[in-house]
Amino acid sequence: MAEELAGKVAIVTGGNTGIGKAVVLALAEKGANVVIDYVANEQATEELERKIAGLGEKSVGVEADVSKLDILVNNAGIETRTSILDTTEAQYEKVVEINLKSAFFGTQLAAKQMISQGGGGRIINMTSVHEDWPMPGNTPYCLSKGGMRMLTRTAGVELAPHGITVVGVGPGAVNTPINTQTVNDPAALAKLDAAIPLGRLAEPEEIAAVVAFLASDGAGYVTATTIFADGGIMQSSPGL
Repeated sequence: MAEELAGKVAIVTGGNTGIGKAVVLALAEKGANVVIDYVANEQATEELERKIAGLGEKSVGVEADVSKLDILVNNAGIETRTSILDTTEAQYEKVVEINLKSAFFGTQLAAKQMISQGGGGRIINMTSVHEDWPMPGNTPYCLSKGGMRMLTRTAGVELAPHGITVVGVGPGAVNTPINTQTVNDPAALAKLDAAIPLGRLAEPEEIAAVVAFLASDGAGYVTATTIFADGGIMQSSPGL
């Protein structure tokens, strides 16, 4: 079903690297025209645009809005790996602004455009297992993802009368640049793999496949909730 999203316009924030890059390609493969929103690494965006052109679809890397919008993926995110005791105000503000504030106002702008157009739409928030699962030593990130959890649920309820669904995607550990330090440390990687019931990190394409499904007609009744793709890590236990 390569053309399942034919004629649809999608915006993916943080769309030129990691999970965002995989999401852009997954949506393009299903026929969507994709706007790649980015703040760094323009060369990576240009390379991604060429790859999408090879699929016969359209893409454009921008830092602005568009006049037609069917799908928004709030994917941009950072972390500081700092605790409640050592996080500075500047670090806190940067994480919350990029992860949560951008998702809030991105959702607002997208919803207004979708309502103006008519016909509903899809808003997908890239959250994390840490919207619900504490990660000591990464407190601002967990707070931002907890906020995205309630943004997804509340906006999903508010926007449902307009035919707009809002769904979170909560990855566990994924083989992306944000986890390069762990992946390159055999001992750390082995420890992480051992904590995941499926025994390995996810590949970005596996998370992107969930996003692509949520953007499709088949997910029309899914809203105000989070779909976790974590290899079972949230349910793992050392046993008693």
